[in-house]
Amino acid sequence: MAMVTVRYWAAAKQAAGIAEEMLTASTLAEVLAAVLARHPAAPGLAAVLARSSFLIDGNQAGTGAPGSVTVHEGAVIEILPPFAGG
Repeated sequence: MAMVTVRYWAAAKQAAGIAEEMLTASTLAEVLAAVLARHPAAPGLAAVLARSSFLIDGNQAGTGAPGSVTVHEGAVIEILPPFAGG
């Protein structure tokens, strides 16, 4: 497991109630599961994550299954919901 930083933007930040946090995970799927586990009462967070795109160290995570996207120690994962109705 790697310690990673998760940054929330726009609707994700609003739903999670924070701008940034650290957690441990090995894949993007584990990151998303950990986010939901840490914020079980966050209204709409799961829906925001479902329509978001993700950057890992500034690079798009791609369109593959989140379970196949590995994360490394110190990675920064940014959660980017659609902006301006996109």
